[in-house]
Amino acid sequence: QVQLVESGGGLVQAGGSLRLSCAASGRTSSRYAMGWFRQAPGKEREFVAGIRWSGGNTYYADSVRGRFTISRDNAKNTVYLQMNSLKPEDTAVYSCAADRADEVAGIWSYWDYWGQGTQVTVSS
Repeated sequence: QVQLVESGGGLVQAGGSLRLSCAASGRTSSRYAMGWFRQAPGKEREFVAGIRWSGGNTYYADSVRGRFTISRDNAKNTVYLQMNSLKPEDTAVYSCAADRADEVAGIWSYWDYWGQGTQVTVSS
């Protein structure tokens, strides 16, 4: 089992930046892919970004590519999401996820472990 805890959410003005963190505990010796999803009120949960353990390949949704950066520190069992040039449409609950197969899927149901989520609100 892996436990994931997100932090770093908050309220920011449009054009501002936030950095989310996701700390993993438990069976962290395994090589998991890590990802971020978000869900706005009344909308489906959507893929934001992912990073594989092997090779560190990164993947992004078109809506955030060039503004968001995902990274990981395997020694600290932590994954980060640096969010720049934030827009009101980025407002959502952001959740961290882990995949045992070290695969990054754009479909949330393919991921094995989830954090509780952290709220990000971008004001116009």
